[in-house]
Amino acid sequence: MKTALISGGAVRIGAQIVRTLHEDGYKVIIHYHQSKEIAQKLCNELNSKRNNSAQVVVADLGDNEAIKKLTQTIKSLDLLVNNASVFYPTLTENSTIEDWDKIINVNLRAPFFLATGLSKVLATSQGSIVNIVDIHSERPLKNFSIYNISKAGLKMLTKTLAKELAPHIRANGISPGSILWPQDDSQLSDKEKIVMIDRVALRRQGSPDDIAEAVLFLANSKYITGEVINIDGGRSLNQ
Repeated sequence: MKTALISGGAVRIGAQIVRTLHEDGYKVIIHYHQSKEIAQKLCNELNSKRNNSAQVVVADLGDNEAIKKLTQTIKSLDLLVNNASVFYPTLTENSTIEDWDKIINVNLRAPFFLATGLSKVLATSQGSIVNIVDIHSERPLKNFSIYNISKAGLKMLTKTLAKELAPHIRANGISPGSILWPQDDSQLSDKEKIVMIDRVALRRQGSPDDIAEAVLFLANSKYITGEVINIDGGRSLNQ
């Protein structure tokens, strides 16, 4: 049985990635930070379908010591999915060092140290890494300056890892477009949602399943590395 670690795997897109990989026969390690009850519920659901096929791990990905401890507990791994992300607006002139650290540490530093910390076990299995990037890694989203920077860095990290970890580990990325509407402080108005969908060639949102299927595709594609695929319904066509 192949094993996959999915950071931020308890909710939203992460949870669908977990389910899709599990359905394909993977043992899944569901990482969470604050979503303990949701993560455990998902784990129990999957274990009821196939015994001992899911487990949960907790770690604050903003804390590099916590990342070290997490990587040391994993003895076998075929796929690392760096999905966990911090997303909230930061106007350039009002951004603080706390904002910088909170977003950059989770969105960029954590994927780097998860990848390097797990590189030996991934190499043993000829495994792969899939980073969940963002179309805004290339086309900045207004008022989300630090987030944009973090995802641009994650895209370059993907390509760097592909070169540095070859030939034993593949590294690829997925850049979602409009898949789920933001929550909490990042929520959009109805007007903003309409404007966003109007920029999508297919004139509709995607679904978490679109991203999860792409993760599985890259995990199974033995001759693809260093690629970042836009899953955005043609949003990138709109200049």
